[in-house]
Amino acid sequence: MDIGKLLDFSGKGFKKAALILEDGMRFNGNSIGADGFAIGEVVFNTSITGYQEIISDPSYSNQLVTLTYPHVGNVGCNSIDMESFKTHLSGLIIKQISMSYHNHRAEESLQDFLRKNRIVGIENIDTRKLTLHLRKNGAKNGIIVVESDDIDFGSQDIKKFAQERLNSFPGITGKSLIEQVSGLKEEDCFREIVPNLMRKKEGIVVIVYDLGVKRNIVMSLKRLGCSVKIVDSGTKFADIKALGASGIVFSNGPGDPEPCTDAIKFAQLAINDRMPCLGICLGHQIISLALGGKTVKMSVGHHGANHPVVNLKSGKIFITSQNHGFVVDEHRFEEIAEITHRSLFDGTIQGYRLKKFPVFAFQGHPEGCPGPQDIEEIFVDFLNAVEQRVGVFK
Repeated sequence: MDIGKLLDFSGKGFKKAALILEDGMRFNGNSIGADGFAIGEVVFNTSITGYQEIISDPSYSNQLVTLTYPHVGNVGCNSIDMESFKTHLSGLIIKQISMSYHNHRAEESLQDFLRKNRIVGIENIDTRKLTLHLRKNGAKNGIIVVESDDIDFGSQDIKKFAQERLNSFPGITGKSLIEQVSGLKEEDCFREIVPNLMRKKEGIVVIVYDLGVKRNIVMSLKRLGCSVKIVDSGTKFADIKALGASGIVFSNGPGDPEPCTDAIKFAQLAINDRMPCLGICLGHQIISLALGGKTVKMSVGHHGANHPVVNLKSGKIFITSQNHGFVVDEHRFEEIAEITHRSLFDGTIQGYRLKKFPVFAFQGHPEGCPGPQDIEEIFVDFLNAVEQRVGVFK
């Protein structure tokens, strides 16, 4: 019987580690990743599966991610479940790492994966206490520090070390991070496409404007029969004409949307050209800013795979994957857009379409990776508009 690969995670061989928040709260635990330290905004994700997809999601750049599920690492890691060409988050915070991993696709343990990718991680802390603290007080900047010869965990050195580095961390608000995470290539999207589900859409070329795009967004478009071309944020709108663009998807990504001025201008040109557009997560916010809207930093954001969203027209409720820390301010927004979806957690805008242009936007992740793909109809609505445009110009 295959009992999986057993790992010596008894704690005896672990280095000490500490998580220290900007407000002084400290959690002591064990290091499970790279040596050194990592700084970022501390957020929590309530997903119970998909830890590798979360770790490799570009939207988590400059963040320390807390997984609220208490036992992590039981299926190991592999090359197929990567959502980007590399990892992007600053650090990982968990309750307990698995002592073994069991999966026929596993190539290495979570701990080996973290070390190989130079990700600082901490386990054996009270993640429930941390999550409640963040929910009450809002997201906090924090630092994970791993013990070394230079830092004595029994003295005040670690407190001074942490405070100095936290003081120098600018945070996420007001900061564009897309240049740090873009760079996914079409050839990087190698997941298998089931042939009998693929309906080739002749003449349909979807441009993915890369703000930190996840692989499964590209794969979802390919599964629906599209030819996909990925362009970076430095691309000029005139350049996509030469690529035969039929529509544009503005991808997910990290950071504050307002400083992403090039992307906002690109979206304005696309909308004015009546090009069918779909914004996902950060892309949803970029399109909103291009329309003259505003975005607001949330207290703790939405991070998880069990968020209920209602379609306001049909009344149907979807369970969705979410990962964002900013939300669209809806002041006067309904004058130009039809709000199509709302969060049942807090009522915030989850989706809309413009009244006069073939433009769609969704705050969550219709590709659902990790998480459900219940709301993949977002892609279908967008592609229907693309096909209508292509039909007009044939």
